[in-house]
Amino acid sequence: MPRGRLQANSEGTSIRSTLSGHTLLKIDKMIQTLTSRRRGSSSNLSVDDISSVCMRARESFMTQPMCLSVKEPVCLVGDIHGQFEDLIRIFTHNGLPPKKRYLFLGDYVDRGKNSVEVMTLLLCYKVKFPDCFYLLRGNHESEGLNMEYGFFDECKRRFTIKLFKSFVDCYNCMPVAAVVSKRIFCCHGGLSPHLANIEQINHIKRPTGIPNSGLLCDLVWADPENIFGWGTNTRGVSVTFGRNIVDNFVARNDFDLVVRAHQVVEDGYEFFAKRQLVTLFSAPNYCGVFDNSGATMYLDENLSISFCKFLPNSEPRPSFVIATVHLHVRPTLPRLFQG
Repeated sequence: MPRGRLQANSEGTSIRSTLSGHTLLKIDKMIQTLTSRRRGSSSNLSVDDISSVCMRARESFMTQPMCLSVKEPVCLVGDIHGQFEDLIRIFTHNGLPPKKRYLFLGDYVDRGKNSVEVMTLLLCYKVKFPDCFYLLRGNHESEGLNMEYGFFDECKRRFTIKLFKSFVDCYNCMPVAAVVSKRIFCCHGGLSPHLANIEQINHIKRPTGIPNSGLLCDLVWADPENIFGWGTNTRGVSVTFGRNIVDNFVARNDFDLVVRAHQVVEDGYEFFAKRQLVTLFSAPNYCGVFDNSGATMYLDENLSISFCKFLPNSEPRPSFVIATVHLHVRPTLPRLFQG
């Protein structure tokens, strides 16, 4: 049966038409301030402006289902964790919305030095371009983890606790999964024993925190592991899942690939389960100690994927790793190009 192409996104009614010219100008100014910021300098953004963007983004998230339908071409991005300069590198290389469509897989905050800048820029793009810029929720889009891993302290130190609450209110409304071109399932964490069909995801009520167990928990916390079936996760939360679980999931839903983030991998991307699942991590030199590369994944109009690898250094120009995958055809081995 021929592959059907998505003719339009089904995320609901766009809110862009409801934005005033004044609001759009303010968002443009914030984007300009953030993207022209000198390395290591403060962004000079006001609490009121950031809070307003959080409110607008929250409204946008609530017009969209918990499991998005996204069409190709699209660039997929894994964990960022407050590494603002690396986020700028990603946009510099891959291009900016609306010329490029983006799907981010979560974990925008915590651990890195500039979580406020990362989250604010992404929310600005979400508000301005709701139909070509998508943000999924990760396990670190959680008030509890933010208290422990740095985002709360950053907001309190640089801005206000009230601003932190605005961010929490916003990402309590984020979607948690996406299906790209009807062929690729995307989430931050992984699969769940509670997931019988994809439509279940759309029945998760919002706003919501992240519970300690269940479907939502697994979608942002679960990990693949070389086991058979389901296992206990050493993180102390959620589950692990083996290759046979991935096999059954993609076959049952007629998918070709699962794309998830959540784990540091040396090259920025790593395949699992006979290349039916790939882990994508986009923060190079994570926390300044891992010496890992970051990577983004691009799905083109022909439903082939490629990866761009960002080396763990300060150079704005990345190296390129191309791994062409024609969906439903065993992918070729990656080739490395230094650029």
